[in-house]
Amino acid sequence: MPRGVAIPELRQQLFTAAERVILRDGPGRLSGRAVTTEARVAAGLLYAHFADLDDFLAAYAVDRSFVVTAAAGRLSARAGTGDPAANLADALLAIPREPLAALARLLVLRPDLARRVHDVLGEATALDAIEQAAAAYLAAERGLGRLAAGTDTEAIALALTGTLHHLALTGDDPDRLRPAITALAGATANERSGNG
Repeated sequence: MPRGVAIPELRQQLFTAAERVILRDGPGRLSGRAVTTEARVAAGLLYAHFADLDDFLAAYAVDRSFVVTAAAGRLSARAGTGDPAANLADALLAIPREPLAALARLLVLRPDLARRVHDVLGEATALDAIEQAAAAYLAAERGLGRLAAGTDTEAIALALTGTLHHLALTGDDPDRLRPAITALAGATANERSGNG
């Protein structure tokens, strides 16, 4: 890349490169050079836009947490329609896999980044947002009579989020999520819920 040529969407290009490095080589292999090499940009370009690697990783974590949080937020609109377990599965499977997997792996290695994400986006971000959105959705369905009255919506939401987190960390087949959701949430559905 010639010097002085503007690169459109450079931040996203660097973030996507970091994601590829994390998913291919693991978060322990992240370095400024690894990211810029993967992005095919000059080695010093990352440091022209971020104070240091920690600043870059924090910005990456904030960006990807926002993506995951936004996807989780769409779940509440589904209350009262369709099958509750299918709604949960569809919503959770719609969360972008690569950003979720890379973010989860990075935060396992660098839990200090979670505090920086929370400082920018608040406490309900990424996996926390998924858990809270699932619990709120399940509570709404219970309130509509589509789930059994005694359903522990918070416990189910935690179990679903843990399952999603496991699949993201291990890279296991995301198709395993749908049967897990059906087993957890489907067992509590009232018979009439499929008619919603």
